[in-house]
Amino acid sequence: MLRGFFLIFLLIGIAIVAVFGFRGQTSTGSPIEVFPDMVRQMKVRAQAPLAFFADGRGSRPPVAGTVPIGYQMPKPNSEASPGAAPVPSEMNVQPHLGFSSGSDYFDTGKMGANWGDGFPLPVNNDLMERGKQRFNINCAVCHGPTAAGNGITKQYGLTTVVSLQDERIRKMADGEIFNTITNGKNTMLPYGPNVGVTDRWAIIAYLRALQRSQNATEADVPPQNRAELDKPPPVPSPEPSKPEAPKK
Repeated sequence: MLRGFFLIFLLIGIAIVAVFGFRGQTSTGSPIEVFPDMVRQMKVRAQAPLAFFADGRGSRPPVAGTVPIGYQMPKPNSEASPGAAPVPSEMNVQPHLGFSSGSDYFDTGKMGANWGDGFPLPVNNDLMERGKQRFNINCAVCHGPTAAGNGITKQYGLTTVVSLQDERIRKMADGEIFNTITNGKNTMLPYGPNVGVTDRWAIIAYLRALQRSQNATEADVPPQNRAELDKPPPVPSPEPSKPEAPKK
């Protein structure tokens, strides 16, 4: 009885090996897999040919006129650094990398071993408008349009979003906020790979304006305009009464 069991077990083992292990021929097809490997999926491999396009190339050139994410278009020669050599016209179309590439305050938010404060570029209307646009695209979804931590994601369960109007954030150094945007913190993912360096500073400038708008004091009002704060609000004039329709 036991000998018969081992004989049947051996025959079944030989059959499995014969069918699945040694088929006696080579094949370019995929092997039989219970859990298919994601390596063997329909996709375009780098530098591999592809019959989908007429020229047979799988790698495609960028669409004309587009700029890769994180790059900024070069400035005209008139806006280049003083003393810099003029750039040939055929090179003006090449973008330059807009992500962190240095170790200075502009790229790291640090002054030596400490977080720095202040803006390493001029804060003007253009920068503020850019900051408003980038804030509404990247930040408002979680932090809300006024940075009060009441973005749409909070309605769907992300309750860990902090209010950027909190006193702790208002007193935080600009460089530390820059670092948080770059590398993320807690449940906030890093935005360094998606938001260029200049745009990060633009977002911080706009955030500071939002914080001032929600936490302003009388000292923030210019002296020449403080007298207007004591004026009573204008009383709206009563609307003229409408004549009654004649009764029939």
